[in-house]
Amino acid sequence: MTPAEVDEFLGGERTCRVATCGADGRPHVAPLWFVWDGTSLWLNSLVRSQRWTDLARDPRVAVVVDAGVGFAELRGVELTGSVEPVGEIPRQAEPHRELAAELAEPELLFARKYTGGDTFHADGRHGWLRLTPEKLTSWDFRKMTR
Repeated sequence: MTPAEVDEFLGGERTCRVATCGADGRPHVAPLWFVWDGTSLWLNSLVRSQRWTDLARDPRVAVVVDAGVGFAELRGVELTGSVEPVGEIPRQAEPHRELAAELAEPELLFARKYTGGDTFHADGRHGWLRLTPEKLTSWDFRKMTR
């Protein structure tokens, strides 16, 4: 995919799969909602989850977003790198202003994508993880038949 196609794809898809590594070396993969700001993938994760525990110990992650049913329709993006928590952990309904500024764009994107509005509602159970990919790989099998 071209960079513009990657941006459009990541902006439109709703679910990614996040792969982490447990303390015992076993992989853990789970679906999660996300937003893409053109540079970073933002994951809104429960802070009391295996994923958060794994990433607090080892921030390296692989994330896959894919679509398509038939072979000639398959397309997707894999992003790898290390995540960093951003803002309050967990994100509070009444945020500290200095911690909220960096989250303004991802929270607006998240609200628009998943609720159809402009207001993000923090529930006190989730936190933000930012993945600025060290490597991004994309594929689009639809192009093979052209």
